[in-house]
Amino acid sequence: MLETVVKRDRDFGTPAIVGTELVSLTIDGQHVEVPAGTSIMRAAAETGISIPKLCATDSLEAFGSCRLCLVEIKGRRGYPASCTTPVEAGMVVYTETPKLHELRRGVMELYISDHPLDCLTCPANGDCELQDMAGVVGLRNVRYGYEGANHLNDATDASNPYFSYDPSKCIVCNRCVRACDETQGTFALTVDGRGFASRIAAGQNDAFLASDCVSCGACVQACPTSSLTEKSVIDMGQAEHSVITTCAYCGVGCAFKAEMKGQEVVRMVPWKDGKANRGHSCVKGRFAWGYATHKDRITTPMIRASISEPWREVSWDEAIAYAASEIKRIQAKYGRDSVGGITSSRCTNEETWLVQKLVRAGFGTNNVDTCARVCHSPTGYGLKTTIGESAGTQTFDSVMHTDVAVIIGANPSAAHPVFASRLKRRLRQGAKLIVIDPRRTELVDSPHVKAAYHLPARPGTNVAVLNALSHVVATEGLVDEEFVAARCEALAFQQWRDFVSLPENSPEALEAVTGVPAADLRGAARLYATGGNGAFYYGLGVTEHSQGSTAVMAIANLAMATGNMGREGVGVNPMRGQNNVQGSCDMGSFPHELPGYRHISDDKVRHEFELDWGVTLQPEPGLRLPNMFDAAVDGTFKGLYCQGEDVVQSDPDTQHVAHALASMECIIMQDMFLNETAKYAHVFLPGSSFMEKDGTFTNAERRISRVRQIMEPKGGYADWEVTCLLSNALGYPMHYKHASEIMDEVARLTPTFSGVSFERIEELGGSVQWPCNAEAPEGTPIMHVGEFVRGKGRFMITKYIPSEERSTRKFPLLLTTGRILSQYNVGAQTRRTPNVAWHSEDLLEIHPHDAEDRGIEAGDWVAVQSRAGETVLRADVTERVQPGVLYTTFHFPESGANVVTTDSVDWATGCPEYKVTAVQARRVTQPSEWQAKWSRFSEIQEKLLRERKRAGDEEAAVAAKAPDKATVAH
Repeated sequence: MLETVVKRDRDFGTPAIVGTELVSLTIDGQHVEVPAGTSIMRAAAETGISIPKLCATDSLEAFGSCRLCLVEIKGRRGYPASCTTPVEAGMVVYTETPKLHELRRGVMELYISDHPLDCLTCPANGDCELQDMAGVVGLRNVRYGYEGANHLNDATDASNPYFSYDPSKCIVCNRCVRACDETQGTFALTVDGRGFASRIAAGQNDAFLASDCVSCGACVQACPTSSLTEKSVIDMGQAEHSVITTCAYCGVGCAFKAEMKGQEVVRMVPWKDGKANRGHSCVKGRFAWGYATHKDRITTPMIRASISEPWREVSWDEAIAYAASEIKRIQAKYGRDSVGGITSSRCTNEETWLVQKLVRAGFGTNNVDTCARVCHSPTGYGLKTTIGESAGTQTFDSVMHTDVAVIIGANPSAAHPVFASRLKRRLRQGAKLIVIDPRRTELVDSPHVKAAYHLPARPGTNVAVLNALSHVVATEGLVDEEFVAARCEALAFQQWRDFVSLPENSPEALEAVTGVPAADLRGAARLYATGGNGAFYYGLGVTEHSQGSTAVMAIANLAMATGNMGREGVGVNPMRGQNNVQGSCDMGSFPHELPGYRHISDDKVRHEFELDWGVTLQPEPGLRLPNMFDAAVDGTFKGLYCQGEDVVQSDPDTQHVAHALASMECIIMQDMFLNETAKYAHVFLPGSSFMEKDGTFTNAERRISRVRQIMEPKGGYADWEVTCLLSNALGYPMHYKHASEIMDEVARLTPTFSGVSFERIEELGGSVQWPCNAEAPEGTPIMHVGEFVRGKGRFMITKYIPSEERSTRKFPLLLTTGRILSQYNVGAQTRRTPNVAWHSEDLLEIHPHDAEDRGIEAGDWVAVQSRAGETVLRADVTERVQPGVLYTTFHFPESGANVVTTDSVDWATGCPEYKVTAVQARRVTQPSEWQAKWSRFSEIQEKLLRERKRAGDEEAAVAAKAPDKATVAH
């Protein structure tokens, strides 16, 4: 286990390495050879010599403001800062001389004189670089007093829910400002005032909460004192130990040090050596982990015979026995295929593996599906068809080699903020950006990043836009003929070229369809094809369409045609939404595929699993989740094991989903909270957070990272252990002692994982990218180098077919959906944290023209009606959306975004068309009828949960074990 003693990383200066030519010099009598461009500070550090510093950190550009890192250079006047001074051949450097001691003590004396004398009560006591450096330079007395007068009257800014800013402890080293600028790219902080009166200001001297600060925590992490400090550290003090683990939010897969006091988290600190995040974080991963200990957590199993009855708390043994008996009863009455399971993209690879194994081997059916299918199954189909592997081609680091980035159907600033920060850094270095999105997202024209082209395609027209871009590439001589000839199928390429060259695919012909000016389409195509390394990054705005698979293939076509595959800075990169979407797909969560994307009908592959698992597997694909719902309504599907998914809130056509669940006889829900789906459940098994388990997640760049248990499971078991209990009760034995044994089984049966083990991941520094096998023992950062996984790349015809969800007289507007930075997915986690300070309800974005036509003003209730249903949201009148387009998020269950989404799906994979729903909007004066019922139910549920908790607390006070009599009404 990677476990460390807690101490803030002591960085040793900005790398500033610009070349590979070696330079020889002498530092304190030691001969040193370092690359040209290396700073003296780093060169000294690499020889084991530590130079005092305050403003320097190896994650930021050199600044040279603190004047502590002064050195003497033989033959040169003055005392330059070692962090900003590059090495030179033959240079002789002294880092410790009497004069340097005198200068450093004088500088430190001025810092301390302007600092309050409260070290004993300071939250950073024992973890303060100012304290450390005062000791290093030997400061013992301060001649000027300790007034700190310039800031003593400045009030502490505690507006941010997660950290506070105390100006009296600020030494104006500028590290927070530079971290905001360089690492995050928000530019929210500045230095206000001059001299001793200077201080850090957020925005225009705003409170932190009211400023442009996005609460990523980079400023807090950079602060060398306790001026910027987590409130959890102020409350709890310094941690005792730390454990490296992986964030459980989006598909970036950031590595964190969980700093602990016993079983309590003090803070989550982004790990500098995390290969996905490189020491950066966002507000969710950095701060929004309080849900793990929230009062709403259900930690005791519950059962009920009918959803109209109260819940009854029971022991684990009784709950598991009841669940298993119900599965057996249903299968005996209705047949083997009358039950199924859902795996979770929030759970670990190991847990997902066991659920699909339980369904196939324990239930004896292939009725298993995952939420990953309802977001990224077109990625699997489209990329598998064209290039041979259903995953992203690059590392996140690769973007730093990109010259032209194309962002289509994604909003990284909101959904993948750590990647967005790296992208923005590359754009500030001169790379160009093309954004294809119906909305003006933050990347289109933020103050410090501006897209070269924004192509505001109408919802549902991605394929038309991509075909128009392809037309320009094919007809203007922009194809990389040498690459195509060497790497792609000749006949398929020629058919594609003939197809996209048709006049009907020209930008001019498609301008009326897409709403994008032909000149912009041509300009963007030329920039992507000729601007250097070109990379596509796409999200759910590509896949969640009726032509999602077609659009993915069109993206791959463009990348192959321009030679943008198989090296750094290029490629096709799907941005996965949840933390383990990639992993849940890899682990075989589909009804037609075994782990490793191998079809269930393949006799050879199926036989390998049968020998290992000791059962006979069904050769026919099972039911997808929508098919399960349809079968439930028809009366033939009666039982469901649902791990970590809230299908009522997250799946389309909510009313149909609810009808299906209400038609089932036993739903086994395994989660941390009573969610919308749990309203229809008969068994509730307490789930565990990522902090309570061991395992792995796989992020959007195929990076398998370790998840390490940092506290005991609140309900008594990790999720994988619960699945084992259920399987054993059904008569199919699962006897794993540790999650590592499950990964060993994954490696044994999955070729791309054959070299993966917990031990190997540790050896490789905490993560590895698949394929990891005998051919690639250290993993595969860049895929399709030299040749595609399928051999020759295959171009596909991508004819644009308009969605059935089109504007009509009855439904003249198009609704699309997305995410916001502070909230996550269905909000089960983030809504139970102070993140609601930024976003406490889902709003409906509507263009001023559409609002005026309907008499709608900002803040009004607006009814949104589709052919599937109606919900009511508050209006946000904004020009971020174009006329004719509405936009909302789906983080709050009472919003009911999926009440109006329809049953329209991708033609190849059944992925729902969340991003295009034809609707009408009108001003109303109150929420809808279903929302009023939801609100009343929630109030009753919350009241009963409080009563149950209070009763449990009272009983616990008089007895070691409370009897099974707690009741919570549905």
